[in-house]
Amino acid sequence: MFKRLLCLLLICAPLAVSAEELRTGLVLSGGGARGMAHIGVLKQLEARNIPIHAIAGTSMGAVIGGLYAAGYNAEELEEIALALDWENILSDSPQREDIPFRRKQDDRDFLVKYRLSFNQGRLSLPRGLLQGQNLSLALETLLVHTNEVDDFDRLPIPFRAVATDIASGDSVVFRSGHLPQAIRASIALPGFFAPVQIDGRLLVDGVLSNNAPIDVARAMGVDRVIVVDIGTPLKTAEELNSIVDIMDQTTTLLTRTNTERQLATMSPSDILLQPRLGAMGFSSFNDIDQAIAAGEQSLLEANWQDFAAPLKPGEPGGNLASERPQRQPVISRIEIRNTGKVDDQVIRALIRQDVNEPLNISRLETDMGTIYGTDYFSRVNYEIVHDDNDGNTLLIRTRGRETGTDYLRLGLSLADDFRGGSQFNIGASYRVNGVNRLGAEWFNRLQLGSDQLVYSEFYQPLDYGSRYFIAPFIDAEARNVEVIVDNDPVVDYRQLRYGTGINLGRQIANNGEVRLGISRYRGEAKVRVGDPDLPSFNFNEAFYTLQIDRDTLDDINFPTRGDEARLTIRQSDPDLGADDRYRQTEFTARRVYSFGPNSFQVGGGLGRTENEVDIAQSSFLLGGPGRFSGYRENSLAGQNYNLARLVYFRRLSSDSYAPLGMPLYFGTSLEYGRVYNKSVDGFDTGYISAASIMIGADTFLGPLFFGLGANQDGDRALYMKLGQTF
Repeated sequence: MFKRLLCLLLICAPLAVSAEELRTGLVLSGGGARGMAHIGVLKQLEARNIPIHAIAGTSMGAVIGGLYAAGYNAEELEEIALALDWENILSDSPQREDIPFRRKQDDRDFLVKYRLSFNQGRLSLPRGLLQGQNLSLALETLLVHTNEVDDFDRLPIPFRAVATDIASGDSVVFRSGHLPQAIRASIALPGFFAPVQIDGRLLVDGVLSNNAPIDVARAMGVDRVIVVDIGTPLKTAEELNSIVDIMDQTTTLLTRTNTERQLATMSPSDILLQPRLGAMGFSSFNDIDQAIAAGEQSLLEANWQDFAAPLKPGEPGGNLASERPQRQPVISRIEIRNTGKVDDQVIRALIRQDVNEPLNISRLETDMGTIYGTDYFSRVNYEIVHDDNDGNTLLIRTRGRETGTDYLRLGLSLADDFRGGSQFNIGASYRVNGVNRLGAEWFNRLQLGSDQLVYSEFYQPLDYGSRYFIAPFIDAEARNVEVIVDNDPVVDYRQLRYGTGINLGRQIANNGEVRLGISRYRGEAKVRVGDPDLPSFNFNEAFYTLQIDRDTLDDINFPTRGDEARLTIRQSDPDLGADDRYRQTEFTARRVYSFGPNSFQVGGGLGRTENEVDIAQSSFLLGGPGRFSGYRENSLAGQNYNLARLVYFRRLSSDSYAPLGMPLYFGTSLEYGRVYNKSVDGFDTGYISAASIMIGADTFLGPLFFGLGANQDGDRALYMKLGQTF
C-alpha cells in the first residue's frame, strides 16, 4: 500500500508545479550593437510579468545581462544605451579635455595620429586595436554598486558571464570575481579589443567558445530557458567592403558552429527568440532604437503565455530586481597598485577624490582619463573594496604598457595651390617617457622639406603632480621669408636660426600652461630668389620669453566645443647677447560652438613687432586657407598683422564606431585683416576680405582637405592640404 501511494505522489508531483514555481533562465548571446535587442526582450519580459531566476550571457549578452542582474531595469538600460557616447566608449582615447596639457600639445604637429610603440628600443605591437580602456571605465562606473559582491549568485539575479581562453580555446565561465572585469573579458573581441588577463589566463570574447550558453544557464538550476539568439547573417562578397565588415564576418563564421550546438539542446518547454535585425552589423550603434524594437517584437510573436506568473494584488508587473545598493559609497582610504614607470605618488596626485567623502564618480572618471592620458599605462581602472573594519577603499589599478612607453610618430604635411606654389614637409618625433619616477620626458623632433627643423627638449617635472617643470632645449630651423616692398616681392630669403634655451613653467590643471624662458640664437638670412646683389646677413638674438597657453578643445582639427588661446611675448635684449633690442607679441584665439553636425569657430590673431629690426629676421608668415585665403601658403611675410576669422564645419558622415573611421566634413571660412610693416615704403596689404570653401576628411594620417580660396584683391587659389586645418 505504501509503495502505491509513493508512486502516485511521484506521478502527480510534476502536475502540481505551477508556472509561478518553475525557474526560468535567460540566455543572451553576443553580437555587438545587435545585442541591444536584448533590452527590447527585457522590456517585454517585465511588461508580461515573466520572472527571470538566472541569467547567462556572452559578449554583449554579458553586458546587458550583467547590468540587468545587478539591478538595472529595462527602461534604465534603454536610457543608458541611447545616452552613451559609443564613439568614445569604443576607443581608448580619453576625452581630450581630460588629458594632461602636455599631451594636448602633441596634437599640434602635423604628425600621424597613430604612433609606433617601442619597448627597450624594440618595436612592440599591441594585442588589439583597442585596449578597451574607455569600455572598462564605463563598466566600472555603471557597476560601482556591485563592488561588495564577489559571488555572482548574490546579485539581485544570479548571473554568469562566458569568456574564452585564447591559449586553449576553452570556455571560461565567471560565477565570481570582479563583475566589471568578468564582463570586460567576455566582450574582448580578438583583434578589436586586447585580451584580459585573469588568474594567469589570457581571455577573449566568449562568442568563440559558447555564444549561446544554454548549458551554463541549466547548470544554474533552472527548469526552462528563454534564449535570445542575435547571430549576424553572413554577408555576400559584395557587402564585405571594410575591415569592420571582415571582422564581423569572421566572428559570425567562428560562432555559428558552437551556437547551433547549443540550440540543438533546447526542449519544447524552452523559447528561442531570434529578433529580425536584418543586416545590422556589430558596430551599428546608430541603430540602437531599431534593435530594441526588434527585440520587443520577437517576444510578442513567441508563445510566452505559459511563462508569465500571475500578479498578486497590488504587485506591479515586470521582472524588477530589488533596490540597488548605494552607488556613492563614502571613501575611507585610497590605495594605488601601480606597475608603470612613474612613482605611485604621481598617480595619487592626479586623484581628486576626498577621503571620508562620498565617491564623486564624474570627477573620478575625469581623473582616470588624465592618468591614462599620461601615456604610461595600458589600463587604468578603479574598484571599491569594502571591509567591515576599514570601510570603503578606493583602489586605483594602473598597468604599465606592455608595448612600452617610448613613441615614434611619423608625419607628412603637404600644401599645393595648383599654380606651382607648393610646400612639402616630412617629419618624425620620438618621445622617451618615464626617464625617472617623476615622469621626465625626452622629446626629439626632425622635419625635412620646405620648413626644416631639429628640436630636442628634456622635460623634467619638479613635483609629483607635474605642476611645475623645467625644460632645457636645443633648436634649429630653416624657412623661406619673402620680403615685399611697395606690395611687390623683391627678394626671397632662406632664413636659418639655431640656438638653445631653458624654460621654467607651471601647468594649470589640464587646460593650460605658463612658461618663462631664456634663449639665445645665431642666424643667417641668405638670398634664395631675387637680386643676388641684395645683402645676405648674419644676426644674433637672445630672448626673454613669456608664453601663456589655454586649450579646452575636444579635437584640434575638427572641434565641436571648447576654446584655445596663446599669448607669446619675446624680448630680444643686447644684455643677453642680441644684436638688436626689439619685442614681438603674438596672440591667437578661437572659440567653438556647435549645433548638431554644425560647428562654428570664432577667433583670429594679432601680431606686433616693436623697434627696428630686419624684416627677414622677424616676420610673421601668413597666407593660405583660413589665414588670408587666396594667397599662397606662407606667402605674406609681415612684422605686424591683424586677422579676424569665422570658420564653419558640417560633418557629412554619420558617427563612426570603428578605430579607423574617416569622418567627412564640408567647411568654409570668412576672414578679414591686414598684414603690414611700419616702414614708410614697407609692405601693407591694407584691410582685405578673404574666404574659402573646402571638403575634408579626418584620416589616420591627419586631416586631408581640398579647397578653393579667394580674396578681394582678385587672387584665387586651389588648395590640397594634408596637415592641420584652419
